[in-house]
Amino acid sequence: MDDRSPDQPDTGRIVPPESVPPISAEDLVDGDHPSQDREERRYPSTIGGAFYLLVLAVTVAGLAVASLSDWRIGIRIVGGALIFAAAVRTVPGPRDAGMLAVRHKALDVAVLVALGAALIFLTTSIPDQPGL
Repeated sequence: MDDRSPDQPDTGRIVPPESVPPISAEDLVDGDHPSQDREERRYPSTIGGAFYLLVLAVTVAGLAVASLSDWRIGIRIVGGALIFAAAVRTVPGPRDAGMLAVRHKALDVAVLVALGAALIFLTTSIPDQPGL
């Protein structure tokens, strides 16, 4: 038996997030209201998100090369992926940057270039250790 009145919400029922239409906070700030005829959301939903997944895949491949083969080549691949991410971060605007956007564009690019260049520099400057 259900003792609730019809105007009380059903608190025992879980509604999955897919049933709620995606609303961008930028759309709400701009004054646009979401329409009921929204198209199906695609993943990744921005071009920056697609490039982020590409950079992530190359980084994982570089780490696999570093752990299974020559560590210098693997870390250079990771450094190259970070420099590629910096180059890609300079192109899209704030709405299309996806997960490549963390802070301001200049800061994101500077951090990615610095980390990528540092990894590549260190792989070339560390001497081989005999007997290891």
